[in-house]
Amino acid sequence: MPSAPYGTWKSPITAEIVAGQAVALSEIMLDGRDLYWSELRPAEGGRKVIVRQDPDGRTSDITPPPFNARTRVHEYGGGDFIVCDGSVYFSNFTDQRLYRVDPGTSPEPFTDRGPWFYADGVIDRGRRRIVCVREDHSRGDQDAVNTLVAIPFGDGEVRVLVEGADFYSSPRLNHRGDRLAWLSWNHPNMPWDGTELWAAALRPDGSLGERQLIAGGGEESVIQPEWSPEGALHFISDRTGWWNLYRWEESEGHAAPLAPMDAEFGGPQWVFRLSTYGFADPETIVCAFTSGGFSKLGLLNTRSRALDVIDVPYSFIRQVTPAGRAVYFIGGSPVQPLSLVALDLETRKAAVVRASRKVTIDPGYLSTPEPIEFPTEGGLTAHAWFYPPRNRDVAAPPGERPPLLVISHGGPTSFSPAVLNFEIQYWTSRGFAVIDVNYGGSTAYGRSYRNRLRGRWGVVDVDDCVNAARYLAGRGLVNGDRLAIRGGSAGGYTTLCALAFRDVFHAGASYYGVSDLIAMHKDTHKFESQYDHTLIGPYPERLDLYRARSPVFFADQISAPVIFFQGLEDRVVPPNQSEMMVDALRAKGIPVAYLAFEGEQHGFRRAETIKRALGAEHYFYSRAFGFTPAEDLEPVHIENIQASD
Repeated sequence: MPSAPYGTWKSPITAEIVAGQAVALSEIMLDGRDLYWSELRPAEGGRKVIVRQDPDGRTSDITPPPFNARTRVHEYGGGDFIVCDGSVYFSNFTDQRLYRVDPGTSPEPFTDRGPWFYADGVIDRGRRRIVCVREDHSRGDQDAVNTLVAIPFGDGEVRVLVEGADFYSSPRLNHRGDRLAWLSWNHPNMPWDGTELWAAALRPDGSLGERQLIAGGGEESVIQPEWSPEGALHFISDRTGWWNLYRWEESEGHAAPLAPMDAEFGGPQWVFRLSTYGFADPETIVCAFTSGGFSKLGLLNTRSRALDVIDVPYSFIRQVTPAGRAVYFIGGSPVQPLSLVALDLETRKAAVVRASRKVTIDPGYLSTPEPIEFPTEGGLTAHAWFYPPRNRDVAAPPGERPPLLVISHGGPTSFSPAVLNFEIQYWTSRGFAVIDVNYGGSTAYGRSYRNRLRGRWGVVDVDDCVNAARYLAGRGLVNGDRLAIRGGSAGGYTTLCALAFRDVFHAGASYYGVSDLIAMHKDTHKFESQYDHTLIGPYPERLDLYRARSPVFFADQISAPVIFFQGLEDRVVPPNQSEMMVDALRAKGIPVAYLAFEGEQHGFRRAETIKRALGAEHYFYSRAFGFTPAEDLEPVHIENIQASD
């Protein structure tokens, strides 16, 4: 086998493959025997498309160009469409109006033009209307107003059903259509901190009767309310420290746990209409839960409360949608990309309906992640996935150790699963080691692990990323003199903090990362506008912490080269966050590069952007670490670096 230094290996996993030959699969919905889902297509400029498959397996796009089925409620969206008797109602990104499209027709506006965004709707058949979340932006610079509203199919005004809380989600009607459940919460909570589950009867005129608080509060996160076919209200709560399933026993006035265990049956509700369980029949729940970082699929008998775990070849499962004796879900594994899967509950055989990628890569180029636990500050243990370099065609010289790329995920309340990620494989197949860190504050490991970040953002996450790198270097698995860190959004913030406040990493890449917490507090959107109260402290009372943990004020402490990537239409982390940091490093004389992209928001969606950013990051590391890549890369302008460096 030929020998070549780590980081210089030739790989068939190109930037074109990473960027252009994939779709992001999300919401699954059933309408009779028709199956619907949505897919975000980088090759179509990041357009989100609703797709239908008929009972004969034929698929068709429901939303033609230029329609982009994506809501901006909470900016992160989700709950973009609903279906009823073949009619699809969806939010169009450009104008945020709801549109209706019937079979064989073109989309037509369903709501008036105005400063309103809609999401997470359900069909109220008996009253011929949609019940959904509405976000009203008519107050200009003031916060948007969130409510639950009813939108009639015919003539008539939009009617506010529930108001007064800062946020709403998950309006759900029972099967008879005479009761409505929903979630609400208030600042400074995020939905994984504390929510309230409410229910009320619907009067004949469509208004709500007396409202009843079912569960939740300031320190209990309730998510995904669902009605059973028999009319019992179910939900997920973390009241024990783990998101577990419960049923509301109305006659007894309390909630009963259905499968209590130290496992997570839910996840952070960053977007609407996430689904981890549903009813196959009145006595059977199909559910996904996560234990030790791995997802499992099970059948839960609601009477005996016995949980039957189904053996499926997927380590990450979401969007669980039962359909009688079958279930659809989105699943992936370390060797399989995320795919829309149909599972027969009787034969327990799975079939892929739609893979997020059509390209096939020889397993000899794929690195399999190893779950690791490593010691971190305070005598605690943190979690990560370690990907060693792998390429069947080449080996490193004896005794050489690979450069390490530390990944800090976004959120920060989020989770990196063990699924086939071609962006990670891009690096490992070229001779990089990668560690994807689920630092303290991440989900999937219980509420106490999630709460480690409370008041400690910019500290705990940084410590865990640093200690992950030191752990691998100490075991001789990576080159301790070639350590890089990268991340997007909150992960970009962790990256910049690690470079400013620790002397460990030798290069960094920030994708739309936060650099100034004070400016972020003033500029960000409503959904996250008080998120920092929990992560850092109340503002302005703890202005000292906001300043002390803002990398932009400590750029003089950064000595490693940094590259920045930014969407110019980003409303979550505005471009000034990257630009302030670039200016500060430029003034100090630190090697710095900045790539800004027109038309991109928070999280890159266009194939050409993804390709350019990945190639630029690769070029940047080659200059920072002094190696020659196997392929020609488009150069990046790096300020404060000499041609010979």
